[in-house]
Amino acid sequence: MKELLKKIRKYDIKIRKAINAHMQGDFHSIFKGSGLEFDDVRAYQYGDDIRTIDWNASAKGHGTFVKTFKEEKEQIVFFIIDVSASQEIGKPGQQKIDISKEICGILAFSAVKEGSQVGLICFSDQKEKYVKPGKGVKHAYQVLTNLYNLQPTSLQTNLAKAIDFSLNIIKRKSVVILISDFIDEGYEYNLKALSKKHDLVVIHINDKRETELPSLGIVPLLEKETKKTIWVNTASLDFRKNIAARYIGNQTKLETFCLKHQANYLSIRTDEDYVPKLIKLFNVRNKRMKSA
Repeated sequence: MKELLKKIRKYDIKIRKAINAHMQGDFHSIFKGSGLEFDDVRAYQYGDDIRTIDWNASAKGHGTFVKTFKEEKEQIVFFIIDVSASQEIGKPGQQKIDISKEICGILAFSAVKEGSQVGLICFSDQKEKYVKPGKGVKHAYQVLTNLYNLQPTSLQTNLAKAIDFSLNIIKRKSVVILISDFIDEGYEYNLKALSKKHDLVVIHINDKRETELPSLGIVPLLEKETKKTIWVNTASLDFRKNIAARYIGNQTKLETFCLKHQANYLSIRTDEDYVPKLIKLFNVRNKRMKSA
């Protein structure tokens, strides 16, 4: 746990330094909006900032009107983490679940530093852990401790069920960060509903062992979620190509889905440095918030 926290702190500092350098101090963060939200319109008064004029309302011919704003409500950030057995693929200490935990930790600490509340939902084919939203660094440690110490009771995955649970429990519009390998089917309808109701960020975790099988002849493979052993002919070029094509097809489908439904999509492989990709995510979201 100490090593995990040390790594998270190092990455958190690295990300913040890089973002500040890229944006030259103009950094709202992945978790903050403009700080103000539209409230109403009123008649223009001498001294009002002309940038707040509502030109649509003024064009009706009944005078000049300006927009009024109120402080944006406190942001809530929910992490929905896949803890099913398929997340255990990868090198020891660098499995998909390890990378998921690291990313959750980095973003959770970033969120509480921005004054946001942070909540956690862990799932397999059932709810494995739920932590209510809370504020402060102490609560971020609590979230990470719960995630790190969790021993899932089920090996299976049911994304649709997990998303449905999240839709029912997260009442107020929130930033929802869904981290999974997305090895499942039939979840698209619920994912669409999640993207409509909340500000959705999809982080797709994968490992090269899922697509780059070496040519070793006929070998046994353990299916993590069913614990069944299947024999495959890795010497077959067609077999290896089909495995890679199926994964790429699923990835493209998910990325296209997110683009269509205005959700952020990020693909991260377990053996790569994911910090630059997180920085890029911050950049994209920052630009979107400023143009909104």
